[in-house]
Amino acid sequence: MFAGPLPAFAYHAGVMFDAISRELSAMFDPKSIAAAIGEWMPKLGSAALTLLFFWVLWRLAGRALRRMEARKVLDATAMAFVGATVKYAIGILGVVTALARLGIDTSSVIASLGIAGLTLGFAARDSLSNVISGIFIFWDRPFVIGDLVEINGQYGRVETITMRSTRIVTVDGKMLAIPNATVANGTVVSYTNFPHLRVDIAVTLGVEEDLGRARRLLLELAEAHPARLAERSPRVVVTALNDYNVAVELRMWISDERDHLDVRWELREQVFEALRTAGVDMPYETLTVRRLAA
Repeated sequence: MFAGPLPAFAYHAGVMFDAISRELSAMFDPKSIAAAIGEWMPKLGSAALTLLFFWVLWRLAGRALRRMEARKVLDATAMAFVGATVKYAIGILGVVTALARLGIDTSSVIASLGIAGLTLGFAARDSLSNVISGIFIFWDRPFVIGDLVEINGQYGRVETITMRSTRIVTVDGKMLAIPNATVANGTVVSYTNFPHLRVDIAVTLGVEEDLGRARRLLLELAEAHPARLAERSPRVVVTALNDYNVAVELRMWISDERDHLDVRWELREQVFEALRTAGVDMPYETLTVRRLAA
């Protein structure tokens, strides 16, 4: 009962197989392959020379930028931004020019890349936000490379600023890469934007202590400190009257803001030793429990 359809199916299959065979034979014909290679070789050579030219141009631009950095034409932050811009501009221009040398319509490629970029932008909006925030950081310059900053509670020295993240080195040598969007939308504390910084040392004194005597001890200590800024006098202020002690604070301006951590640690220890040697009571908050007589 399959005598009718099978011969017809076999005939059409044979015709299709013959057509495919002819196409494959024409595609892999040695003469056709040789002609295609002969046609594409000059284009490939031209594209390769174009890429080589732009690679040499990129190396020369990098050398020129390093020379500018050595001559202090721009600061490190501006040089990082200029370097990244030049790098991407030369790379994109080189690829587009090489594609044009291959005979590819670059306008359609650019249009396709624009549509693909828009699609990827929605998919990777966080990364795109970091890039845009990086541009704003370069433009607004809330800090520069080498500044001491605190970002989201993380303190350190700004090592570099890229298009995606800001990298800081902490006091214990860790490298932290903080997304630029977090930096741009958060609060940044800079310790080196202004030439001087104040160091505050908090201490608690007993309620029976003579505040005038304790103030004189602390001021003498601050006046003799080599890191003190001579133009501004130190102060000792009362910050709180607690139930079991009096909170005071020694406030001293320092001449070099980059030394604030070392000065703070050193001054805190000196304050403790000076008050302990003088017999000043520095109590903790304590509770005294007494049993009432029956």
